Amino acid sequence: MAQKVTLDEEECIGCQSCIELCPDVFGFDDESEKAYVYEQYNGDEECIEDAAAACPVDCIDVEEE
Repeated sequence: MAQKVTLDEEECIGCQSCIELCPDVFGFDDESEKAYVYEQYNGDEECIEDAAAACPVDCIDVEEE
């Protein structure tokens, strides 16, 4: 089942933990120094859930579609 991933860029602190855990889904904007969803449906479900759980400010939301 596909997962829809959203990331609240205003809440993001730029720690990059999501990128380290799931680089096929999350990217980093050097200008804003924030993470963003790079490729919505390009990652296994486990890495997406791990990235959401590792976020220290809980700004990643994962929904089943």
